[in-house]
Amino acid sequence: MELLLHHNQDRDMLEAAFSLAVRAHAGYIAQLLVQHGADPGECGPDALVPLGEAVDCGSPGLVEALLDHRLLGRYSTAELREARELARRWREAGAEAELRRRTGCEEAPVRARVRDDEYCTVGELALGGMTVRDGHGAILTRLEELLGIRASFEELMARALEHDQDHSAWWASTSLLGNRREEETWAAALALRTHPDPAHRLFGAGVLRLVQLFDDSEADAFAAPALELFVPWAAEEADLAVLIEVLIALGEHADARAATALLAHAGHPDARVRHAVANGLGTWPEPSALAEKVREALLVLMDDGDPTVRREACRTVGWGRDRTPVLTEAMAALLDDADRRVQLVAVEGLALHHDDRCVEAARRLGPPRPGFSDEETCLGTAWRYKWRRDGR
Repeated sequence: MELLLHHNQDRDMLEAAFSLAVRAHAGYIAQLLVQHGADPGECGPDALVPLGEAVDCGSPGLVEALLDHRLLGRYSTAELREARELARRWREAGAEAELRRRTGCEEAPVRARVRDDEYCTVGELALGGMTVRDGHGAILTRLEELLGIRASFEELMARALEHDQDHSAWWASTSLLGNRREEETWAAALALRTHPDPAHRLFGAGVLRLVQLFDDSEADAFAAPALELFVPWAAEEADLAVLIEVLIALGEHADARAATALLAHAGHPDARVRHAVANGLGTWPEPSALAEKVREALLVLMDDGDPTVRREACRTVGWGRDRTPVLTEAMAALLDDADRRVQLVAVEGLALHHDDRCVEAARRLGPPRPGFSDEETCLGTAWRYKWRRDGR
């Protein structure tokens, strides 16, 4: 889908496709079309579903497509408030209970987990010929943001904790709180660090990470407190999901203390933790006093038994500033990896290190597979290196 969009820039087609995607309640596809040039503002009112219908559908991705800044002027404050009230009723009743009420069916609905946008998933329920998604909490959060209604920390946390970390409601709450960038939010999230429930600690860690990440002020007031918090937390946290979130947060700090804390988990038995370490070490500037330890860890991670870890470690080396020959040779060894995705990242890394071996390796891999935009990126880096090398 993305490959087709990348090569097709017919504006009329893009707007028609956007309208079709919205009418089909395919919010994820509608958002992809916007990212590739579709202008929702060119779609007439009759070409799109009403906002209330999108809220009923329960897809945050669909609602977000209709709330594009080029469409916002079409909605009155009263209409937005009505949509907010509808989302609130769905969320408070629960998607399953409201679905039963509307269909009159008592049997259990058919459930599935579906991708709703580029990053998040939601639950989908089908019953009595009606299908809805359970993203009403995320929709409610978005509409309140537009209306200037300030939901409390506790309310936003409750919406998130009704679901897991991959659900749209979790991201809607944590990102909204992170964007507040205020001491009150920081203190509320910090208080969750010692909560006995790992889900609460995970939510707190996520909010704290985003408060610091979204702080774009010159003072960067939350950077030092975040580092002081996450370094000891990484050493103490027993829950796997929370530990990974903390390590991701540490990876956003180019600091020796963060690198040291990450290195302590480089040999963790869970591949997801090692992946977080491999990714986080990429923020550490080279050269440094820790350069040798970081290098040794990345060499081990590039030889990891899990392909996702090898790939992430190779990407970190490729984009890093440490051009030590032993790292370049380790990337070259991955050109023969059993996993094509690892080979692709090795090709990209060698191109970034100005190593000619990337050209032949890219030729052997052939053209990018349709629908794999990352393949096009990796191979494109190699071919651009070749063009520069050949003076074209």
